[in-house]
Amino acid sequence: MNDLTGFNPNAVANPNNNIFGLPFTEEESKVVILPVPWEVTVSYGAGTARAAEHVFKSSMQVDLMDMDGNAGWKQGFFMKEIDKKLLLKSDYLRKEAELYIDYISQGAELLKNKFMCKSVKEINEGSNYLNNWVYEQSKAILEKQKIVGLLGGDHSTPLGLMKALAEKHGAFGVLQIDAHCDLRIKYEDFTYSHASIMYNALNEIPELVKLVQVGVRDYCEQEWEYICNSNFRVITYFDKNIKERLFEGQLWKTITEEIIQHLPEKVYISFDIDGLDRKLCPNTGTPVPGGFESEEMIYLFKKIKESGRELIGFDLVEIGVGETDWDSNVGARILWRLCNLMV
Repeated sequence: MNDLTGFNPNAVANPNNNIFGLPFTEEESKVVILPVPWEVTVSYGAGTARAAEHVFKSSMQVDLMDMDGNAGWKQGFFMKEIDKKLLLKSDYLRKEAELYIDYISQGAELLKNKFMCKSVKEINEGSNYLNNWVYEQSKAILEKQKIVGLLGGDHSTPLGLMKALAEKHGAFGVLQIDAHCDLRIKYEDFTYSHASIMYNALNEIPELVKLVQVGVRDYCEQEWEYICNSNFRVITYFDKNIKERLFEGQLWKTITEEIIQHLPEKVYISFDIDGLDRKLCPNTGTPVPGGFESEEMIYLFKKIKESGRELIGFDLVEIGVGETDWDSNVGARILWRLCNLMV
């Protein structure tokens, strides 16, 4: 346990400290948060590339009393600095992506426009760069025996982290909280689209033995066929079906226990904020009616821990940036609970 002599957890957060106002260095911390300011391939609302800085600011309003009683924060949480060069690269490629998306939305053909062909090539190369950057950053943190929590950015960002975790842990499963399947193949000609993260993870990480999706309520025929033909490697709990079971009297506890039975011993949580009810994330990039309360998800995560399974890392992505700090306020509190549950 870190030496907290002189630190008052009941006082106003010191903005000169790190995230949540905690006084830890990276070396002292058990959980290291990797901010990834990237939103190149988002296909609707933008803004999530700057979510990490807003969440950091909002985290100063989070009270440090651990609601689940294990005071995990005393083992240290630390957020690394936001990489400004990566953010600038995202901004530049996002402009190109916006032009391209507008071009194809009008029914134009890609091969008839050399400039657009060049843009797609640059965007895909940029996404490769991003994946390698996240992998190298994550691997370096994991080698120090720390837990990595990735703070996005769009949902394309955690592929490199999952690859690093596969090298460290071997076989593992992913619990995906999301309004979308993210199983599209090369969406909008972007190989590493935010809408393709789980397809790419399943395709490129053989150690990913099981994907359990919870809350999906917007998906295409291609994704449905992928799930049906996955030989149960992908298990999807659609929001509609969950709600109908609840309406008919089943307990969330019962559904939660069933979900957990599909997960292997080691579990990675991929939390797209749009899996929640939109009132909690009004400015998320691709909102869909429906979704969960935050406590329903925290309950699920707690029950995974209680089952004896090991939580090996997480991402929290697609947090929006609006006129108020509500999105980042909710995001900061979910991040707080996730970090505590990890340890």
